[in-house]
Amino acid sequence: MAQVTLKGVKKAYGPVTVIPNLSLDIQDHEFMVLVGPSGCGKSTALRMIAGLEEISGGTIEIGNKVVNDVPPKDRDIAMVFQSYALYPHMTVRGNLEFGLKIRKTPREEMDRRVNEAAQILGITELLDRKPKQLSGGQRQRVAVGRAIVRKPAVFLFDEPLSNLDAKLRVQTRAEISHLQKNLQTTTVYVTHDQIEAMTMGDRIAVMSKGELQQVGTPLEVYERPVNLFVASFIGTPPMNLVPATLADGGAAVAASGFKLPLPASLHAATRGREGGKVVLGIRPENIREAPREGGGETHTIQAKVEFTEPLGHEVIVHGRVGSDLLVAKVDPHRSPKMGDEVQLVIETGAVHLFDAVTEQRIA
Repeated sequence: MAQVTLKGVKKAYGPVTVIPNLSLDIQDHEFMVLVGPSGCGKSTALRMIAGLEEISGGTIEIGNKVVNDVPPKDRDIAMVFQSYALYPHMTVRGNLEFGLKIRKTPREEMDRRVNEAAQILGITELLDRKPKQLSGGQRQRVAVGRAIVRKPAVFLFDEPLSNLDAKLRVQTRAEISHLQKNLQTTTVYVTHDQIEAMTMGDRIAVMSKGELQQVGTPLEVYERPVNLFVASFIGTPPMNLVPATLADGGAAVAASGFKLPLPASLHAATRGREGGKVVLGIRPENIREAPREGGGETHTIQAKVEFTEPLGHEVIVHGRVGSDLLVAKVDPHRSPKMGDEVQLVIETGAVHLFDAVTEQRIA
């Protein structure tokens, strides 16, 4: 049993509080991703779980045992850092064995664990090499292997893919996800890359300025962001966020250059709020160049193309509507040119609405 529970955890450096009150339940065998921009407190939270940072308040439990005063070596955790931190004078085998030797693990058991980890990670043929003879991806595998041989209750990953190139990053995140599913080890993974968070986590916890904004499955957070921060942070390209005013008794919103009817599902929340300030959220994939077939209710607007980003399978179009810039995705074979006037179709059933003052989702 390796459930990790944070209850009212606080971290302060003198008068500066970086995490005011963090509560989070991470289930046994779960892959939880802490995601947020640099400086949001996610790495600090991970280091507090590891025992590398003392907490200023609250409690941390691992396996239903309070570990506030338990030293890192006794918390039954293994951590993989952004820096591989391999010993350059040791072989790969020596690096994998090091933690086990400190714990006086019998040689037979040590060999079994090292060979098992090497086989899982596909580095058996590298065991006699030194770190300088390895590629970046191979070094990262060794760092992960050093954690695996420990057979900990909890894996902690602190931005482990930041030093890899884009192609290798995609490959390695798939390997880590596959590995976690096979080993069934509770895992807490920290990243600022929301694509990593979306593709790897069973659940993701979005943080900003030391506070937890939303916890849920990747699809829940993507489809129902609780506030403007989550809406703007999760998604590539980011969600279009347009200042608007409720109109027609709350049945529509008026932006600077267009008016959009709201879906019936929002009418109960917006009825009678004529003139209320809101922020309209529309994902780029819910805006396409007309004509468009199929789908639910739509509304057509006219935009002037300011610039485009061809990606091969699709083109990202940035179009000006009034004083607002909307981002849409269009077919690469129908890509408009800069300066063109285009008709864009918005899927009205997929729009999001946020209160302009509280920044909370209107649902």
